[in-house]
Amino acid sequence: MPTQDELFDAVDALLAGEPAMPPPSERARLREAAGITQARLAQVLETTTQTVKNWEAGRSEPRPPRRAPYQRLLEGWAQKHPAPAPAPATVPDTTPATVPDTTPATVPDTTPATVPDTTPAPAPAPAAEPAEKLPAPTTAPSPPPAAHPTAPPRPNTRPATRTTLPPTAASDPRFANGPLAVIDTDDQGQALGYCVGGLILDVPAKTLPALVEWTLAQAKLGAPRLTGPGKDADPLLVLTHAALQRFGLPTHLTDEERLAGRLPDTHKTITQLTRAQWQLTKRGLGPWARIYRPAQGGRRSCVQLCIPSWNALDTRSWGHAAHLPPAELASVLATYATRVMTPRGSTAVTGLELMTALHPPTRASAPDDSGTRHSEHNPGSLGKQPMDPPPCEATDGHPVLAHLPRFHIRTPAEKLFEEAYDWARPLTDDECMRRHLVGIDVNMAFAAAANGAVVGLATPPVHVTHPTFDAKTPGSWLADLSHVDLSHVKVGKQWHTLDGDLLPSPFTPTGNHPDGPAWYATPTLAYATELGYDVAPTEAFIRTEPGRYLDNWYKRLRDAYVSTMADLGVTENLTPQQLLTAMDGYKQRDPQTAIVLDAIKSTVKNGIGKFQEKARGQGWRPGQPWPALTRPTWRPDIRATVISRARVGMHRKMVALAAATDRYPVAVLSDCAVYAADGPSPLDVLPYDHAGKTVPGSFRLGVSPGMVKHEGTQTTLWAEELRERTHAPELNLARHIKTGDITTADTGE
Repeated sequence: MPTQDELFDAVDALLAGEPAMPPPSERARLREAAGITQARLAQVLETTTQTVKNWEAGRSEPRPPRRAPYQRLLEGWAQKHPAPAPAPATVPDTTPATVPDTTPATVPDTTPATVPDTTPAPAPAPAAEPAEKLPAPTTAPSPPPAAHPTAPPRPNTRPATRTTLPPTAASDPRFANGPLAVIDTDDQGQALGYCVGGLILDVPAKTLPALVEWTLAQAKLGAPRLTGPGKDADPLLVLTHAALQRFGLPTHLTDEERLAGRLPDTHKTITQLTRAQWQLTKRGLGPWARIYRPAQGGRRSCVQLCIPSWNALDTRSWGHAAHLPPAELASVLATYATRVMTPRGSTAVTGLELMTALHPPTRASAPDDSGTRHSEHNPGSLGKQPMDPPPCEATDGHPVLAHLPRFHIRTPAEKLFEEAYDWARPLTDDECMRRHLVGIDVNMAFAAAANGAVVGLATPPVHVTHPTFDAKTPGSWLADLSHVDLSHVKVGKQWHTLDGDLLPSPFTPTGNHPDGPAWYATPTLAYATELGYDVAPTEAFIRTEPGRYLDNWYKRLRDAYVSTMADLGVTENLTPQQLLTAMDGYKQRDPQTAIVLDAIKSTVKNGIGKFQEKARGQGWRPGQPWPALTRPTWRPDIRATVISRARVGMHRKMVALAAATDRYPVAVLSDCAVYAADGPSPLDVLPYDHAGKTVPGSFRLGVSPGMVKHEGTQTTLWAEELRERTHAPELNLARHIKTGDITTADTGE
């Protein structure tokens, strides 16, 4: 038993507590008075700029080990920069010499005739649909089963508590704690949930079924639907190493489990879930898992797991995110979830799911005579049923090509081949005399190409012969473009004479001139007419239900990209020189925000690629279907349309620049073009006048998608040495312009 003196000492220590921190506004005042930026302070304390912003906004409080050093710094600043004394109160003389008449001759009516209602309208009631295999989230989860009771949450007395809610939570109390939580444990083994804004939740669950129950019943995690007919986002739980050990899961998968992408169904944790009447989707308990119960009365319960140590966060998309501390990982993922959507898997999967979330396949109909709503097709969506592509659009090995010989290689007249540029040429004598090669890169090129793209929706393609080409009709066309002469093209309304040998062809990804009939997507054929040449297709597969399916997808990702770039100090409306200065080392200003930026860009690129997901895994044989074909979003024609628009968009910019300045690219890789120049800056390639304007229709420096940034600069001597060393006279210099390293395969996206 403790003595009375020991208890008094413990009580005195409790009363003393930790020294009080200055209020958030005072923290910001002291930092600004010292002339220190938030980024610099974050660097000194080895944390993120966003964390410092949260401290100064009152969204979170500093925790050990950074709390004491931060407080010492604030105390030092307070001594150097004391708060200004409040102004002495004065009693005004309320006796006016003359009392003016303050009644206006006419009192304007300041009440607007119509006050717009800015409160989000409630989503229409969903139709009574049959329960699907993978249920949607609900507004009220089903109660925990009696076999697995959940203990009530303990009061959270930890200092890192958010005082302001995220934007989504402010309008929906169901998701007051944000879209996700990173589950970790403290030194005593207590499970903690790190949420958006620095909030930390105590997690009483000791098994995975109990964790799922707690999440749905008490955690208040999730996100509202993105559109009326859509579904609320399921709560996402990210399990760290310590959390995996607490809930009986391996910290790493074996080689066999990694190849299978899941734990075996005999694992004890899966047995626990089954006993608690929880189910897993077909992909099982893997890096991205979904645990759910079938819908009951229109309400569904579902929780998603993300396990970084099982390679859920691919380094190609998420960098070093998997190795971040729990609070910082929660901040990174929550920022992405707020700006894009709650991750549903890889960035490719999330990109595709974002399209579906913005254009759900079904919606609730108007009430019938009995007042009942039914499920009906949602106009503007791709529908619920997959469709077979025409043979020219099918990838090799597709069932519609099963009649072809096994090793048959299809020609351009048999296969639609819309891919990104990979073209280069030798330098001319004049270009060899210039000292530098400058690479310029189009921001979010595939996103910009998706904006305004007209694609086929839910109606199958129609086969026609000898059609009249219509640039507004999406489809695939068989035509001969070998007559298009790039030496004589129309730019706008004027014809120009160019050096066609120094330009890549806009009709092939290799840049080689077509030598006969080939299949093209609508944007490619439309560009041939834009250059001033007639086209006469002999065959086509057209879509009779056109729509701009990707517009909303582009807008959301565009806003996410621009906002994240602004967090890194690169904003819109900068002058060209200001942009180049702001882009210098921009990712080093906040590495965590840079992770979000890369994930957004990867969502665009990989999401478009998901339209043509190919067969993977052992056991598949050409001519047999693979799982991706069961999705209505398996649409190689949409991918072809976007890539076609991106490629001809690059060519349009290069032609406009050549017509105005007689400058030609020496290499093009996807969305990166390399030019010879006398100086190392993009301003030595792109002509800007004193008003800040450049060649209309050509490359423009800026942060928005479709504008360009500096990719890299190397010397002309470097290029010649590189090509001699590799014995490749037409080595694509755009692949190596960023670092100058021959081992770096930079795709330019």
